[in-house]
Amino acid sequence: MGGAAPRGGGGGKAPEVYHVPWKIVGAADPVPAGNLSVYWFPTSADEAKKSALLSSRELTLASGRCVALAIITPDNTAPRGKYAVDGATVVLAGPDGTELGRMTPQGNTFDVDIAEGLVTTELAKREAAAKALLDSAKDKAEAKDQDGAAALYTQVWDQRCLFPDLGHKASKGLKKLGKPVEDASLWNGGMPSLDKKTSERIERLMSAGLAAEQDEKVVEAHKYYEAARKLDPADPVPVRFLGELMRHHIGDWVTARALFEQVLAMPSDPVSRAVALHGLGKMTIHEGRFDEGLTLFKLSLDAYPLALTYRNLAVYWNSERDHAQAHAYVDKALALDPEDPYNLIFAATYYVELGRPDEARAVAKQYDDVLAASYNLAAIHAQLGDKERALALLKRHFSVYEQFDAVRSKEMREARDDQSLASLHDDPAFIALTERADPEPASMKR
Repeated sequence: MGGAAPRGGGGGKAPEVYHVPWKIVGAADPVPAGNLSVYWFPTSADEAKKSALLSSRELTLASGRCVALAIITPDNTAPRGKYAVDGATVVLAGPDGTELGRMTPQGNTFDVDIAEGLVTTELAKREAAAKALLDSAKDKAEAKDQDGAAALYTQVWDQRCLFPDLGHKASKGLKKLGKPVEDASLWNGGMPSLDKKTSERIERLMSAGLAAEQDEKVVEAHKYYEAARKLDPADPVPVRFLGELMRHHIGDWVTARALFEQVLAMPSDPVSRAVALHGLGKMTIHEGRFDEGLTLFKLSLDAYPLALTYRNLAVYWNSERDHAQAHAYVDKALALDPEDPYNLIFAATYYVELGRPDEARAVAKQYDDVLAASYNLAAIHAQLGDKERALALLKRHFSVYEQFDAVRSKEMREARDDQSLASLHDDPAFIALTERADPEPASMKR
């Protein structure tokens, strides 16, 4: 669901639609810096987990424009001392670390609107200044002051991550002056609208789409996500959700690839980039280009660590009989969210081979009615030797959970190659159940 959807090798609870990609900075970690930086100083982990600052369209979109977002843990005393923090505080800082503004909680919680205002007001101020620099540079160029014009254009060019559209104009100005600069990744497709009413409309559409997706209403979810994308084509989040819906639920991989590539071309938040890279990696591995797919998984984790990516790395290495690597990735997925049901179910698919069958059985029993986990529940029962229950769960997965034949054929192919289902591979009922498997044998298997 926008990158957290359950799957044979994936699965996970849906996060907020606009999940702010805060980087947790502990005592031993360097404090990140961007063109702008938002440093959140909570008093405890529990306070942070319950905060409204975890979900915000404006902050999410800002993270795709070189605005660093960091949660400074209570034991990280140096930045707390630098900014004279006493109690819960949010600080906005410039590229050199200079404080530009701060806020404290309103009562017991932070008002996310105020936090958004700190960032959007500063962005608007800097954008106006950059536009003024472009005007002055143009005047100097017309007056034949090439060095003066180049210096001003360069100042705008240096802010191209904050303002890609202005960066393009600066690059054109520098090229005319015979001082060309290049950035192949520079986006020229417009910037997302930060208008409050537009944001509210998009968030309502996206929330409705996510609710529909959670209720297995895939066509309805597609309608809402598409409406949100049309409302603001420069917002990467609806594009990401559409791409994952096409890959995960509908099986239109041509469209999914195009959408994921669009996300990667845009100024996208780290979560959206991670989801797009994971999706491309998953499809690439299924097509048999293993090394390329693994590279995309690595890039996904570099962008933002998703339990989904760790789980699919575990699936891959398990298929390669490298159980040590597979188990290591299971542990990494659990470490990200040890209470997530899909993490727990996925981990249980490895418990039998680890000599922990009773734990596997207990997890399978606890989550037996979770439709979206049917595939992994089947894998647990297959390893426990309960073929009838495993086959029943696989039938539930293919016939009830999956709604599109394009996905069913790929999932059946994976089932035929999946080592966790090896005890079923020669069973006539399993062979009949997966008779529509994709004929290409590349999936998760050399």
